[in-house]
Amino acid sequence: MQAEEQPPSRARKSALREAVETLLLTVLIYFLIRTFLVENYRVEGHSMDPTLADNQYLMVSKLAYRLGEVQRGDIIVFRDPHGGKRKLIKRVIGLPGEVVEIRNGQVFIHDRQLAEPYIGAPGRYSSAPMPIPAGQYFVLGDNRNNSSDSHNWGTLSQDKLVGKAWISYWPPRLWGVLPHVTYGDTP
Repeated sequence: MQAEEQPPSRARKSALREAVETLLLTVLIYFLIRTFLVENYRVEGHSMDPTLADNQYLMVSKLAYRLGEVQRGDIIVFRDPHGGKRKLIKRVIGLPGEVVEIRNGQVFIHDRQLAEPYIGAPGRYSSAPMPIPAGQYFVLGDNRNNSSDSHNWGTLSQDKLVGKAWISYWPPRLWGVLPHVTYGDTP
């Protein structure tokens, strides 16, 4: 027994309906993923040199801090603490409850120097000991002498976090998962 053939106009309507449904489902899935899971980010400027390059494109995990805690060494994307829609990128240096101090460009946490293999050169500045309150983080750019960060404007509130920089996808020579620094026994 053969299946009944639909008239041409009915078949076109059915194909059009399927195409529209597929398109709407695709758009819905895209927006759900962008809202809750990941976001793309373009590095602007040189504040994260030599780790990240100007115009490098990254995927940012929005889920990372819903499932886990912010860790020292994480490269994070956050909303500008001074307002506006601009998003920035820096490295987490100090965690809530810690005291961060910068002496002649060297970072100290609870009076213990932090090993920072990712910076090109230490900063040419110092800052007094700064206790990090609950729900706040101390963030610095890896290019210490060309970065507006916590040494200028203070701590970053947790409610400004967008997510953790996760994967580099452009340019092709920089493809890959961003490395995470392990600090050993630093408090």
